[in-house]
Amino acid sequence: MSDTTGKVYTGDSRVLQFFEELSKIPRGSSNEKAISDYVADFARQRNCAVIQDEKFNLIIRKPAAPGYENVPTVIFQGHLDMVTEKNKSTVHDFTKDPIRFKIDGDMIYAEGTTLGADNGIAVATALTIIDTPDMAHPELEILLTTEEETSMGGAFHLDASQLKGRMMINFDSDREGVLFVSSAGGINTYHSVPLAYKEAPAGEPYTIGVQGLMGGHSGDDIIHERANANKLLGRVLDDLRRHAAFDLAGVSGGMKVNAIPREAEAAVYLSGEGKQAVEARIAELNRILKDEFQASDKGVSVVLHAGFDANSGAGAAAASGKAFAEDVKASVIRLLTLIPNGVLSMDKAIGNLVRTSSNLGVVSVNETHVVMQSLSRSSMRSQVDEVVRVMQTLGETVGCEFRTDHYFPGWPYRADSKLRPVFQAAYEKRFGKLIEIKAIHAGLECGVLIEKMPDLDAISFGPNMYEIHTPDEHLSISSVERTWPFLEDVLRELKA
Repeated sequence: MSDTTGKVYTGDSRVLQFFEELSKIPRGSSNEKAISDYVADFARQRNCAVIQDEKFNLIIRKPAAPGYENVPTVIFQGHLDMVTEKNKSTVHDFTKDPIRFKIDGDMIYAEGTTLGADNGIAVATALTIIDTPDMAHPELEILLTTEEETSMGGAFHLDASQLKGRMMINFDSDREGVLFVSSAGGINTYHSVPLAYKEAPAGEPYTIGVQGLMGGHSGDDIIHERANANKLLGRVLDDLRRHAAFDLAGVSGGMKVNAIPREAEAAVYLSGEGKQAVEARIAELNRILKDEFQASDKGVSVVLHAGFDANSGAGAAAASGKAFAEDVKASVIRLLTLIPNGVLSMDKAIGNLVRTSSNLGVVSVNETHVVMQSLSRSSMRSQVDEVVRVMQTLGETVGCEFRTDHYFPGWPYRADSKLRPVFQAAYEKRFGKLIEIKAIHAGLECGVLIEKMPDLDAISFGPNMYEIHTPDEHLSISSVERTWPFLEDVLRELKA
């Protein structure tokens, strides 16, 4: 698939050409300096004014095209960072290795890792805008933020007084033909169980694993009710404790709180008799789970194998040769079983929209605690607060530590938008059909920026992307090829 220059994409889309170039630069959350510097230098070389702050956020100003000098300034916005997920078997260092493309028909994938189209496609589109001198548009402020995928820290830190624009095009959506006009807010929650150990665990070391799940974006894909590996691990351990004696020495699952976890595992010690009972229960649980998730996660599997994997989170936690004290084991299993997860309520006013959800995204063991991190979302602040109250009450009941951080606000619908009708008219003119207007359950930076600029008129759109936040993430080539000229239409029509 690659040509002699090492390129994989060989088509004519300049957006995709830039996207492949950007994919050579590591840009996981909190590692955005290199990509920020690259984009800043690119813009300066093309005579654009650049502001780069200490968080590596960028504001790039491109002057208005002739005839557009009196048209209000427009903000084009995306984020520089990407989710760094990979398959367990993939050897990849996200701090230094490039993302390697592969093309399958109309789709671009990465080789065993996230692709980073979320939101590298916005950065590539920004570069294309900067590098197109004869493009018709008002003055543009290209705003590229950092740490969006973890905390929206860049947007929270941004000095919005440096922005003149009060109309904003956010390019962080993944469905062509859909215009998003509202998004959910959310908060991270943490349940932490203090560690205590027992000496000389009984039995031999084994690993219980949950694997084969699809995963996905914890906001956008939560409606599909896919299995959560951490929750299934809790269900398995809670079932096994009723049928066999075992010591628990480590647990781990998930990599990012905003991704539905695809794999989780527990390090346990089993006697010969206990192993037979566990094998029998796992066989039955596999039958049950495959039946329950045949539509959403047909690859679900619970496995048992001898020994600990020192390269895994659970195996590393078990390396001391000790096992959790009985009260720690009980608290861990109770929390895994009882932490709220999945769709909690639907929005009755907007069809097929989740209103409130929670995702138990990461389970890990550090030197002092077993930590379970969830991301709870809702379009209503009162329901975010209610989920937090339930989480806190659960922590009090189990007897563990509880805290929250990184609250981000929702984005309310704006009935008097001036930007939305321009998009609607341009879409109908180009494609001969109506663009769909929707709200989204995922969090977007629009909410943070609107808190800073209450008069901001925002919309969000983008090309077709699939399975974002997972190693199966892929991007439609033809959709990008359609989205770019549509964006040109919109910017041109803003003169009217």
